[in-house]
Amino acid sequence: VGYAPRVRNSGFHPLDGAAFLRSEGFPDLVSSLVAFHSGASEEADERGLKESLSQFTPPPNDLLDVLTYADMTTGPTGESVTAESRIAEILDRYPASDPVYRAVARSAPGLKAAVRRVDEQLEQLRRQPK
Repeated sequence: VGYAPRVRNSGFHPLDGAAFLRSEGFPDLVSSLVAFHSGASEEADERGLKESLSQFTPPPNDLLDVLTYADMTTGPTGESVTAESRIAEILDRYPASDPVYRAVARSAPGLKAAVRRVDEQLEQLRRQPK
């Protein structure tokens, strides 16, 4: 959402997307999910935007896990990927000095853990009698 030129303000897409959604009247939960998705807190820290991000309330962890799962198991062209390959793909796009690289490297264990938690929940659902 925050990549669109008309909504770009800070250059940090989670923050810009969340601000846009808020301005368009989306529920606070939706804005906060966008603001905090996929390790955005670490990237906000890397960019010196932690205070700007604090205008949004962190969403419930279980919902954030589901969004992180969707983001970390979908490649740039929409194909299904593993979290490990998605993280590697992101890191390959940026030099080690870039805030995105540093943030993803820092948040990778938490991103993988979120994917594992959702995988476990999906497996439990698959095992339930129909």
